[in-house]
Amino acid sequence: MSVRDRARRALERLIAASAAERVAISLASLVLSLVIGTLIILAGGRMTTCEEAAFVLTHPQPFGVPQLFRMGFCYDPVNVFDRLFLGALGDPLKDGWGPLSPFSGGPLNPFREGYDPLNRQMSDTLRETTILVFTGLSVALAFRAGIFNIGSQGQMIVGGLATAMAVLWASSLFSGLVGTLVLIPLGLFVGAVFGGLYGAVPGALKAYADANEVITTIMLNFVATGVILYLVRDVFKDPDSLSNQTEPLPDFATFPSFLFPDYYGFSFVALAFAALCILALYYVLTRTAFGYDLRTSGIQPEAAEYGGVDAKRTIVASMSLSGALAGVGGAVYVLMVLGNYQTGVPAYGFDGITVAILAGNNPLGVGFAAFLFGVLKSGTTVVQFSTNVPPQLVGVLRGLIILFVAMPEFFRMAGRRVLPADERPGEPVAATDGGHTHGDSGVSENGVESDAPTHGDGVESDDAREGTDSTGGERR
Repeated sequence: MSVRDRARRALERLIAASAAERVAISLASLVLSLVIGTLIILAGGRMTTCEEAAFVLTHPQPFGVPQLFRMGFCYDPVNVFDRLFLGALGDPLKDGWGPLSPFSGGPLNPFREGYDPLNRQMSDTLRETTILVFTGLSVALAFRAGIFNIGSQGQMIVGGLATAMAVLWASSLFSGLVGTLVLIPLGLFVGAVFGGLYGAVPGALKAYADANEVITTIMLNFVATGVILYLVRDVFKDPDSLSNQTEPLPDFATFPSFLFPDYYGFSFVALAFAALCILALYYVLTRTAFGYDLRTSGIQPEAAEYGGVDAKRTIVASMSLSGALAGVGGAVYVLMVLGNYQTGVPAYGFDGITVAILAGNNPLGVGFAAFLFGVLKSGTTVVQFSTNVPPQLVGVLRGLIILFVAMPEFFRMAGRRVLPADERPGEPVAATDGGHTHGDSGVSENGVESDAPTHGDGVESDDAREGTDSTGGERR
């Protein structure tokens, strides 16, 4: 068997992997990234001059492993990964506790005495997670429709500025609890509208001018950044501030913090709203005719169009909804974190691309992927302040973990596009009747979601089975 055949067989096996197998692959990839990261840390430590060697294999002796390699390494990989993951949660575990501690006579309770889960570092992690949920959902939705939306960053900052100005204007009309109940939904709505309108631009260009959405969305990111910088600096700038920012919003117009202090910049209300958006998008994609048409267009556009789906309208609608989700992310960033709009918004839109890939474009997986990303982003700050490891090396480690965990899903997504539909394991090629199959959109009789569109009787069309399009031409 040739190398090409082996690679093809491996790709087919990866495409056919079940959800449990994909989780196991991701966990194995995470472990492998930690092993390689350890080697990188040790190699970096050997190139560094330090007065006293820092590396001891155990920290201190988890799992009962004896202490080795006391000399020659300036960076302790165990300490680095401890700060990266556990530091992002506020150090919940006792010193020296490990999975084998209860079996070796150690304490049964792993949590540190006096540990408060409502700590500053936990709030940073959850804050990053909340915003990344919206950008991850934005990218995942577009990917499910077969569109590469690289413009979530631009859509997010457009929605953020629109939210800040709308809420600032309306704040003079309300106050107190009534203002909170009115202005927060208003801000989210305005962010969704303006983000959706900005996302509809590349959608319309692709649908009616056949413009490449990757190029147009990237270019529109620069357009949004430049135009909004001008508006904030010269039109809406706070006259009492030297920074490029709008006037601050009143406290009653921002998300209430409840359990965390206000200056932490996190609200459980925003996190709950993010979770609600995850469930809502999952329902739309799996239980509605629009979601079925959207997924069908992304998997088999020829079959979808043959079955009566308006491909152009679906493209514009999916990009608009994708942009709306990114715009809501910008609104949450303004109403929860900043309390106004400031230029220099972090690259949450680009991070959302990795979150979506890591989640396999599944809305339910976006929450877990966003939390992992939030832990890594928050833990990076802890590593930089609590160890002598340079920030460049910390960035390499974070990128390595993300790369290894996301690559299996990336190859799975790529394989679904590279391999012909009739050769994918468990994915029959079929046409669609416009989004209706057995009365349930995209769900087979046994309750399993199916990405393969079928006729109302569940039978593949002759054109699809023979690999031809609706005009009788051979499919390329």
